[in-house]
Formats: sequence, structure tokens, C-alpha cells
Amino acid sequence: MSTPLTLETIRSAPKVLLHDHLDGGLRPQTVIELADASGYQGLPTTDAGVLGGWFRDNANSGSLVRYLEGFAHTCGVMQDEAALVRVAAEAVEDLAADGIVYAEIRYAPELNTEKGLSLEQVVEAVQEGFRLGEQRVAATGRKIRVGTLLCAMRQNEGWLRIAELAVRYRDLGVVGFDIAGPEAGFPPTRGLDTFEYLRQQNAHFTIHAGEAFGLPSIWEAIQHCGAERLGHGVRIVDDIKVSGDGTVQLGRLAAYVRDRRIPLEMAPTSNLQTGAAATLADHPIGLLAKLRFRVTVNTDNRLMSDCSLSSEFAALAETFGYGWADLQWFTINAMKSAFIGFDERLSIINELIKPGYAALTA
Repeated sequence: MSTPLTLETIRSAPKVLLHDHLDGGLRPQTVIELADASGYQGLPTTDAGVLGGWFRDNANSGSLVRYLEGFAHTCGVMQDEAALVRVAAEAVEDLAADGIVYAEIRYAPELNTEKGLSLEQVVEAVQEGFRLGEQRVAATGRKIRVGTLLCAMRQNEGWLRIAELAVRYRDLGVVGFDIAGPEAGFPPTRGLDTFEYLRQQNAHFTIHAGEAFGLPSIWEAIQHCGAERLGHGVRIVDDIKVSGDGTVQLGRLAAYVRDRRIPLEMAPTSNLQTGAAATLADHPIGLLAKLRFRVTVNTDNRLMSDCSLSSEFAALAETFGYGWADLQWFTINAMKSAFIGFDERLSIINELIKPGYAALTA
């Protein structure tokens, strides 16, 4: 008999996470302790429970200014090497505790240089933290593999510098590049030289697109820049028509995305916070999964959205009636789409993911 599908049993299932921001996933108590150690004065409270609720309420406020204020606090306490090592190690431990066997964690190094750290020092400290976290997890008898994505902020200059950093450290755990930040007014085509450089270097990259802006952002990311994956990509649904009798017609861009199996890095709770849909039942993920787009499920910012990958899966299962086969499908989609080598992806699928789900459905 199949194991009942609950939050706890989902937590025990092997899962894969492709879209998780380091500065959006700190433990509230860690934020408080790092603020005290560094002299950071901006926190609204020093009570961990209250602070966690404050981050969540800000993210749910509907105000972009308030939402971004949360990141000002987390980045504000991530300005020295010890803090970066700690935050990175704890992120790995927290993800492993949630049953994640492979994760790609992203961050923008330029946001951690306010007190004089070089970009290289930032990257090396975070990588040290990730390796430390992996070692701690291994000591408990579990397995997790972490890859790093370096982000450039699309409203700033210097994208190429971050891309070069990603290439320089790709043999030390950096598996790809991304651009993050506001979509409107900052199209990905501002950095065509950056994406050309990455392609010439045989380097992987994803692009935040189709989250807060529409189809033009997705089209530019794919057709001009050559994005391998789309960060969120929820607005691809705008190119799909569903008639009253249930007939579905894909536009040319939507058909291209599905035909090419371009992965969509969707984060349901975060997408609701940024206005992708009013309720989870209305979220495009339901239709896109039904149409068999390469949908993946992600957390985006675990602190701000007060979520885990397990809680995202549980909410989707409750809303759309998903079972273990669907959760395995999302997981294998993500593993197929990871920016590590084919052999390693296949090994994780065959040795961890499939056996894990088989045990739950036996």
C-alpha cells in the first residue's frame, strides 16, 4: 500500500531544488546573531519568532518596497566571510533536513561587498560554507549535492564581470549564472555580450523572466540571450488560450518552450506574493503541468515566503490532487534540468530519486 501523502512523508521523499536564493533563506535567529556580531542596527525586532513573522508579512504586503526591505536586512548581516560561511552551511543543512538531495543555491556576490570584501572573497566564503554544510549532512548519514549560481543584478552594470566570476569558479562548485532583480525596464538584452561570453565558454545560465513581466521578457531571454532555463516563467501562460469547452491552443512561443523542454523554475508561494495569481488554485502551474511543460517546483525565498520545498509540494498536492507519481515527475524534471554533468544527474535519478519514490509507493 502506498504511503499516505502528508507533509512529513513528503519531507522524507528525495527532492531537487533549482531556484533558491541564499539571502532569502536565512534562519531568523541567525539574522539576529549576525546583526549583533556585526553591529547591524536595522532589524525591526530581536525576537526570532516575531522576526520570522515580520519577513513573511512584508513579503505578503503587496508592496515591493516592503518586500525588498527584507533583503536589505539579510544582506546587511552577510558582509563578512564568517557570516557568509555560516549562512551557506546552514542553508545546506536546512535543505537536507527537508529531504533535498540536490540543490542549486543562487546569490548576487555584489550585494555582499559593502564592507570591503572582494567578489572573489565572497564566492570563496560561500563555497566554503556549502562544502562545510555538505560535510555536516554526510556525517548524519544523509546525502546532498549543492551547486552554486552567481547572479548579476539586472538594474546594475557589470553583468560580464559576474559571468567571468562564474566561469572562473566553475570547477570549484559554481555551476551557472543568472540575472535577478526587476524585470520591467531592465530587459535581458541589456547584457547580450554577457550571454555571448557564457555560450563561448560552454557555461550554463538561467534568466529570471516571466515573473513580474510578460511574454516579451521570456521571448528575449530565450531567443536573444539563449537562456537554458526560465526563472519562474509563469507568464508563459499568457500565450495559451483555453476555450470554454476545454480546448487548449498554444501560441508559438508557448509551443516553442514546451517543444524544446525549456525548464520553468516555478515557486508557487513566491509567485502568489508577486501577483502571478490570486490563489494557488489559479496558479498557472496547474495548467502547465497538465500540458506537460518542463515544470519544476521551487522555494525562491524560504524566509520571506515561510516555506520549504516539502510545504510547496504539500500545498500543490492538496490543491491539484497530486500523488507520489506527480511529485516524482516534478523532481525528475528538476534533476534533468540541473546544471551539472549528465552522468551525475543520471546517478542521482537512478540511485536516490527513483528508489526513494519506489519505497513510498510500495
